[in-house]
Amino acid sequence: MGGSHLFSRSVRFADVDSLGHVNNVRFFDFLEDARQAMFRTDRHRRGEPPFAGLVVARHEIDYRRPLGFRHDPVVVETRVSDIRAARFTLDHRIRDEEQVFAQARSVLVAYDIHATGPRRLRKRNCPTLRRSAKFEVRSHGLRLVGVWPRSVRRCLEWDMSVGVG
Repeated sequence: MGGSHLFSRSVRFADVDSLGHVNNVRFFDFLEDARQAMFRTDRHRRGEPPFAGLVVARHEIDYRRPLGFRHDPVVVETRVSDIRAARFTLDHRIRDEEQVFAQARSVLVAYDIHATGPRRLRKRNCPTLRRSAKFEVRSHGLRLVGVWPRSVRRCLEWDMSVGVG
């Protein structure tokens, strides 16, 4: 996954069920912790305000292999795979150096808490999404991979020299 956000997550004793592996529901905790790091903690460390006002509209997950209690953390690898005017999609892989334990997709919607409904993504949200979007390197510069609406392309291509990677 190019341009991915990487989050290291320990498997906690509470994550493991009576069968000795991480319970299927607990994988969503892994995804939530990674999202919190991507949109809040990491932004705070860079001196940026949090990416606030997001709600999860959809989750889907495919379990690839059992993940048991272990001392070494796993990595939650996340990248932006689609962006629309008021929502975006994150693709996740929960993995270690050798194997993938689960693959997931989450759809997040920008939400206005006062109007109690969806809102459009703001220009200040662009750098965070751009850092984790998929790009190809071309001889004339970078190109976004995938089909993107024109308004989203403008947002993501705005000052592409900053934070791409």
